[in-house]
Amino acid sequence: MATPSVLGPVGERVPDVERIAVLRANALGDFIFVLPALEALRAAYPSAEIVLLGAPWHAKLWRARPGPVDRVLVVPPAPGIRDAGPDEAPSDLADFLAACRTERFDLALQLHGGGANSNPVVAGLGARVAAGLRAEDAPPLDRWIRYVYYQHEVIRYLEVAALVGAPATTIMPALPVTDADRAEAREVLGEPTRSRVALHPGATDTRRRWPPERFGEVARALAGDGYEVLVTGTPAEQETVDEVVAAAGVPVRRQVGTLSLGGLAACFEGCALVISNDTGPLHLAGAVGAPTVGVYWVGNLINGASPLRARHRPIASWTTHCPVCGIDCTPGIYPHRPGDGDCPHRDSFVADVPVVEVVEAARELLAG
Repeated sequence: MATPSVLGPVGERVPDVERIAVLRANALGDFIFVLPALEALRAAYPSAEIVLLGAPWHAKLWRARPGPVDRVLVVPPAPGIRDAGPDEAPSDLADFLAACRTERFDLALQLHGGGANSNPVVAGLGARVAAGLRAEDAPPLDRWIRYVYYQHEVIRYLEVAALVGAPATTIMPALPVTDADRAEAREVLGEPTRSRVALHPGATDTRRRWPPERFGEVARALAGDGYEVLVTGTPAEQETVDEVVAAAGVPVRRQVGTLSLGGLAACFEGCALVISNDTGPLHLAGAVGAPTVGVYWVGNLINGASPLRARHRPIASWTTHCPVCGIDCTPGIYPHRPGDGDCPHRDSFVADVPVVEVVEAARELLAG
């Protein structure tokens, strides 16, 4: 029998739970979105061990870090679960699931999308109760809620946690920063002599990238205001970072691959502001308490932007037609509407966001 809560019905709590498996093996921003659901599970089952079925980077990030994850088991690469890393040896998913069944999980939660590929994995863990999301092409679990694309990601996973009697305790993701993280950031960056602002111009999906020259203009404006400007990126984003630095035309500090994920978290924690495309580091910055200005495509704003405005300013592009071929790219979600659906192009869908909007939002937040 479900009971009401602030975010909707809450299912019956499962008795005698000692160990909980949670599948979430994708990227950084995706993981940040499930932190409130993990906190809800911790509050509802305070003595249970929460085991994250994740990627190798999860295991590194969560080593000796306080929070709702007690242990990480690395899931083998598999279609719809995660891609293999560049130096990763192949391993068998069936063997992994067989080993997991010896753990005797009481609960298994699928927080990994629509479930076509992930629900069989979660069902294969052999838990007493399995719960998660279900798209139309996915098999059911013991307890499930329909996967609907346009829903804020945090709320989506909180609704799954509620299925097993774990109502929300917060809707704001928070990631603890450790002393080791801060020591790494100090070693790489030094002690700040003035307030720092970080710009992150990359994103795995090129459609989410604001043009580097626009970031360069923002860097020039904020450097002129007296801020120390960092431009962060992964080694794969080196070219993009270099374009931003060249466009800025003023001294800024490149930080490409110089920090671990924990070190980057500490770097952002110490920044007066982080400005970024809609990508993992933007959500990481918000989770460690940094004010943010994010450049979003409108659909992604619905799914992922912070609902708070005292410290966060998501700025939306309303582009829905491909800037190359003009195809309306919404019918993939709304098939009954006129249009041509998906197209093969991956040009920016956020290039129409003007620099002045980002600069104004940044200065407003920096002014307090």
